[in-house]
Amino acid sequence: MRVLLIGVGTVGEAIARLSAAADWCEAMVLADYDESRARTLAGAIGDPERFPAIKLDARDAANVSEAARAHRVDLVMNAVDPQFVMPIFTGALEAGCHYMDMAMSLSKPHPDRPFELPGLKLGDEQFEMHDAWVGRGKLALVGMGMDPGLTDVFAAHAAKHSVDEVHEVHVRDGGDLEIPGFA
Repeated sequence: MRVLLIGVGTVGEAIARLSAAADWCEAMVLADYDESRARTLAGAIGDPERFPAIKLDARDAANVSEAARAHRVDLVMNAVDPQFVMPIFTGALEAGCHYMDMAMSLSKPHPDRPFELPGLKLGDEQFEMHDAWVGRGKLALVGMGMDPGLTDVFAAHAAKHSVDEVHEVHVRDGGDLEIPGFA
């Protein structure tokens, strides 16, 4: 599989380093707005042909689709801030690629009555494009997140490659959102 990994910060770097040892990964284009960050990671992985580095401004869907086509990728993996979800999501669809992200399209208040009516909820913009993805025969996995998603990947990797034995894995999460009236 050929992947366009957009964002090589902490999460993107982990994805790239784990993928470097995977047989399924034919190539992974390391794309970031800060090209030096992508080049540094590519150098650390040490396989520039399989892990090329490019500069990519993910604020524009056309940039995403152009990079995906130019590198003939099968999957666009979004590992950047959620504010960039929609242009990357749309660009992947335009390029005819599968898609995966860590977050989802952001919620937005109702334009006229924000304190009385719900606006767009988390993920609504992506879910509204369901039929377009089905029509293209492409899969979009959204909201794969840090936990449980990536946390499970890290735990499985550690269990397989870093320690002799695992009995339990405990995950601590900083989120403690409570909504009065809901259990």
